[in-house]
Amino acid sequence: MNARSEPGLRAPQQRAEGPTASSAELHRRRGTAVARGVGSVVASYVDHASGGTLTDVDGRQWIDFAAGIAVTSVGNSAPRVVEAVRAQVERFTHTCFMVAPYESYVAVCEQLNALTPGGFEKRSALFNSGAEAVENAVKIARHATGRPAVVVFDHAYHGRTNLTMALTAKNMPYKHRFGPFAGEIYRVPMSYPLRDGGLDGATAADRAIELVEKQVGAENVAALLIEPIQGEGGFVVPAQGFLPALRRWATAAGVVFIADEIQTGFCRTGDWFACQHEGIEPDLITLAKGIAGGLPLAAVTGRAELMDAVHVGGLGGTYGGNPIACAAALATIETMHELDLVAAARRIEAVLGARLRAIAERDPRIAEVRGRGAMLAVEIVAPGTLSPDPRATAAVSAACHAAGLLTLTCGTYGNVLRFLPPLVISDDELTRGLDILDTAFG
Repeated sequence: MNARSEPGLRAPQQRAEGPTASSAELHRRRGTAVARGVGSVVASYVDHASGGTLTDVDGRQWIDFAAGIAVTSVGNSAPRVVEAVRAQVERFTHTCFMVAPYESYVAVCEQLNALTPGGFEKRSALFNSGAEAVENAVKIARHATGRPAVVVFDHAYHGRTNLTMALTAKNMPYKHRFGPFAGEIYRVPMSYPLRDGGLDGATAADRAIELVEKQVGAENVAALLIEPIQGEGGFVVPAQGFLPALRRWATAAGVVFIADEIQTGFCRTGDWFACQHEGIEPDLITLAKGIAGGLPLAAVTGRAELMDAVHVGGLGGTYGGNPIACAAALATIETMHELDLVAAARRIEAVLGARLRAIAERDPRIAEVRGRGAMLAVEIVAPGTLSPDPRATAAVSAACHAAGLLTLTCGTYGNVLRFLPPLVISDDELTRGLDILDTAFG
């Protein structure tokens, strides 16, 4: 993401060149109170939001193609979520499930066990953030197998804690000068069709597996951890057959296959989970972001024999599975069912994908349109080459911000413009946002 752009804010039929009074004052206060290392994409401060629109403290509107980085899939302040949170706050706000348990934690785990891929018996454990979920999935895999090594992939992003920084591929801004990092992490090439010479999925998987077997030894590997579609790494969609080949190898080698579905999960890609596109049944799956309508909640769900291998007290945390977040999650999942947000993501893909391809046809800077469902992106390069052009990417994103469309960049090279609209975005909001994007490309 861009570090600290200072775009204008947008009112209907109006454009401004910088933050106005209320936002400017908040930005001044922020500079004296908030650590500089905490960045923001825009300098506008949100007052309220609903559907696919954010409204700032000066009353100016933004069309939201970010959804809090794939978090507010059911929209901001979704009615069922608001009702469930209000009711839970009135009952109790916290006891710590490890001290005095409550039904909603159990109910969320039941829902996750039923929703996630795989017909086998499952268990779940709840945490606060995606990084926590990934750390605990690695803990579980190591404990259950008695092996130390974890295999991850180029361009991967798995979080900002010490272990998850080690698992993450990109140095800046995530890892720079924060080491030393946790050990026994081994990185192999991802299937990246645009940039790996057009390798088919099976061949790309063989390349990765050969490196693991030569350099690590399958008998030393506890887990293979992969995003079915990479998020921060650039919305990289592996070639068909890559994930199934890795799944088969992991099964044969006794390696725990962990799917990081923190950004792809909960209807985002046009399935409940991205693994389902190729029929993958992970041993463990990590979940967060879209799970609870904007409240902090995360989970690891997986095979009962793996999850139950850990001794009592080995998993947990003070706030993990907070009752308010659990109430929000149950209401969010109910909303996803009721509104059929799997189908909504597919409808968004049809509209957004068509417009992106039309822009790509006229703009030689776009090397590829990719993604699935309401998780789409364009990779921007120097025309006629595959040389990444992060400056052009930042310029297009800034032009969107100046016109009132909230967009995000990503990718190892900073040259991918990504789109994550709320799954409840209206046709009008989606069309207006795409019109702004079209103009931003020129």
